[in-house]
Amino acid sequence: MMTLLTFVFFTALVAVLTWWITRGKGTSTEDGFFLAGRSLTGLVIAGSLLLTNLSTEQLVGLNGGAFADGLSVMAWEVIAGCSLVVLALFFLPRYLKSGIATIPQFLEERYDSKVRALTTGIFIVAYMLILLPFVLFSGASALAYMLDLPNLLGLNDAATIWTVVAFIAIVGSAYAIFGGLRAVAVSDTFNGLGLLIGGLMITWFSIQYAATDGQSIGQVFREIQTENPDAFASLGKEGEDVHWPTLFTGVLLLNFFYWCTNQQIIQRTFGAKNLAEGQKGVLLAAFFKILAPIILVLPGIIALHIATQDAEFNQTLLNDAGERDGSRVYGSLVRLVLPGALTGFFAAVVVGSILSTFNSVLNSSATLFSLGVYKKVINPSAATEQVVKSGRVCSAIVAVCAAIGAPLIFMGQDGIFGYFQKLNGVYFIPLLAIILVGMFNKRVDGHSAFITILVGLFFMVLGTFFPGQEVKEAGEVVSRGWMLDTFASGYHYMGAVFAGLIVLQLILGQKMKRDTPYVQQDAKKVDLTPWGPAKAVGIGLIVVVLVLYVSLA
Repeated sequence: MMTLLTFVFFTALVAVLTWWITRGKGTSTEDGFFLAGRSLTGLVIAGSLLLTNLSTEQLVGLNGGAFADGLSVMAWEVIAGCSLVVLALFFLPRYLKSGIATIPQFLEERYDSKVRALTTGIFIVAYMLILLPFVLFSGASALAYMLDLPNLLGLNDAATIWTVVAFIAIVGSAYAIFGGLRAVAVSDTFNGLGLLIGGLMITWFSIQYAATDGQSIGQVFREIQTENPDAFASLGKEGEDVHWPTLFTGVLLLNFFYWCTNQQIIQRTFGAKNLAEGQKGVLLAAFFKILAPIILVLPGIIALHIATQDAEFNQTLLNDAGERDGSRVYGSLVRLVLPGALTGFFAAVVVGSILSTFNSVLNSSATLFSLGVYKKVINPSAATEQVVKSGRVCSAIVAVCAAIGAPLIFMGQDGIFGYFQKLNGVYFIPLLAIILVGMFNKRVDGHSAFITILVGLFFMVLGTFFPGQEVKEAGEVVSRGWMLDTFASGYHYMGAVFAGLIVLQLILGQKMKRDTPYVQQDAKKVDLTPWGPAKAVGIGLIVVVLVLYVSLA
């Protein structure tokens, strides 16, 4: 009972504080609803970036991955620090100069309207069928086992997941539909602080639980290293989802797209009050991403150690087939190591992290639809109130579709984080290719970009979904998919497709050229004076990443 009471209290507290701070602030204008009036400071941008990303997709997915593969899965977090440096120093000045609200807007400026229309549709469909369902499913899995909801509600696992998914979708929709980006960013900041405190608590209490007979932290880690020599190796070995060669192919490319060109992540940077504040926020987020494995990877490694010695805990990780289920690891660990009152607090934090990602993606979907489809195609003469209303309607429709799709797409999947990343690659890779070519080549036109996107989607769908040759794995006959039969890793396949698309667009660009070279115009929306120490801080963060990898290799 105490767990549920503290859960309800902290969840309501964040909602009330968010309402109090944002009350009376304009959401009736396009900039007010979609970009928080271009008023966000560095601290708010950093908090919103981190919480939009640090949701149950990481808490559940990465700790489940660390349970299976050890420290090598930290690549998804640590490499993100480097990608954020590139965003701060290279991409953000160009985005703010254009005064855009969406990535497709930038692509229209660089290419043409049909590229904007195609990329807008891709983003909305991908968010509705890939990202949001994964956030909802992983969040429902975490809460179900953290709060022992199947027993409390008297429901089976599937019914519990459906119930929690519906709850998250309804509450998250309210933030995005009625509060806009300002409410999303403010609630993200509160939940970010809670997640930082709560995540560190889980790591600390997990170590304390594992430290039997008065062991020190060092002794616990040495015991884990003895049991599993690969546990703390930064470079994964062959057979793991992220082994070292993939750092230079798909893993790097997925990270690069996610942090530099993905609408739902970088939209809050478009709301920066000036370039300096935007760079401060992005680089602060980069610093915390490098430290994120302490929260997102280490508990999963410790959970494996506990499971080998605690039969009752190990039993909670088994699915109906009697196999360990990675999606159960984090929620079960939290319930094991935290006192009831603190479990309720952390469950509220987890709900906050789920909501932050969910409502941020809804806000991005609304922005894409309202500015890229409704105002551009459906009703070009629409008044501001109509545009904002269309965004709210879009958010509601996307939320319903995602809630229905979440259990259907991800329930029963093994290694859900790796599966999620491969689904992301279907659209990440083609879009990243045309964005980079468009920035570095001033002559290729919209026809070349349009064709390149379609070709890229075809090959990524072919490699991801179409079955390949049946092979034996652990004595069972399975079909791994065409790209895994052709390449050593699906991430290598992504790298090969990306390189091929770059070459394709450059070849097409020999005939499909703009009449005049592209020159970016200054929209004069915000002050573009950079933050003085930005370059030095960025270089320092990249050095830290390299040292971390080398020292743990």
